[in-house]
Amino acid sequence: MLADTLINRFGEKRAPFALGVAALFFGFPIFFDAGLVVFLPIILTVARRFGGSLLYYALPAAGAFAAMHALVPPHPGPVAAAGLLDAPVGLTLIVGVPIAVVAWYLGAYLVSRVLAARIDVPMPDLLFGEMNGGRDSDGGGSAGAGGPAGDGTTMTRTAPRFGVVLSLLLLPLVLISCNTVVDTLGSAGVIGGDETWAEALLLLGDTTVALLITVVAAVFVLGRRDRSMADVSTILDQSLGPICSIILITGAGGMFGGVLELSGIGEALSSSLSDLGISLILQAFVISTLLRVAQGSATVALTTAGGLLAPAAGATVLSHVNDSGFWLVSRFFGMDEKTTLKTWTVMETTLGTTAFAISAALWVVA
Repeated sequence: MLADTLINRFGEKRAPFALGVAALFFGFPIFFDAGLVVFLPIILTVARRFGGSLLYYALPAAGAFAAMHALVPPHPGPVAAAGLLDAPVGLTLIVGVPIAVVAWYLGAYLVSRVLAARIDVPMPDLLFGEMNGGRDSDGGGSAGAGGPAGDGTTMTRTAPRFGVVLSLLLLPLVLISCNTVVDTLGSAGVIGGDETWAEALLLLGDTTVALLITVVAAVFVLGRRDRSMADVSTILDQSLGPICSIILITGAGGMFGGVLELSGIGEALSSSLSDLGISLILQAFVISTLLRVAQGSATVALTTAGGLLAPAAGATVLSHVNDSGFWLVSRFFGMDEKTTLKTWTVMETTLGTTAFAISAALWVVA
């Protein structure tokens, strides 16, 4: 229902653009991983409705989350970089938002159209099961609309109302946003860290807790839609397989990056490149790029390069196998490693390079 509303407002031809714009708004308070998880049902539903390569719909949204995560406070990388330079977070926000939006449009949205035209990525089986040409509006699998219920009877199900779908999607966003706002205000000394209400919001807004609360709410909604507990249990059981494999692979990629980080490679790269006779902004871009490639974390790359220059956009380039985001995109959208390198890695590189070019232009003007 939410997908239908988006498409009715923007039109079929601008559906990828609409998804990207929505992801830019959602990506302001929420981290890349959590944002992509929450937004995944919308991406797949829109892609399933209109067909064509999944990249048309997936890359603009994923690129929007990546741009906001790397360039805009209150995400940890930009906040850390601003703190190292004693730059006001508000000013970083004012400068970062337009850079992120323009870089997304040029380096992610337009590039995604070229990649999608050349590479066909079919719909994965993650949400809808095997594609058989039918249309199950509520994702209920074998007990879909007009199908048999768990007790052998036949029931008719309609799509959930727009308000219900929107509420479920906004619930984790609101909770995580509360955590982000309270944490930022606490770090700035505006509120005390020992306030009971602040601690409660920090707990409820923790990504894991917020997503767990949303799952419980979704289960409650499923149970109220003419489903027996057996039906709900079947839906949950069927979802565990693909989700667990994604968690394991994503965690392994993140652990690999963590091992490289602890090896001291960041300090070694910084010390070896900081004395080169090149401009500070190019130094920052090169160092953050190498750090990103070496250990996978955009936040660590931003923090390390933040001692040189704030807009170290090289932290978003060349996402590959040691980046947990690489595996998240790969498994969520059903792509093998080679295809992910040819699509997601390329788009991340153009996104980061575009942000660097914009920052360099502003550097010259300022």
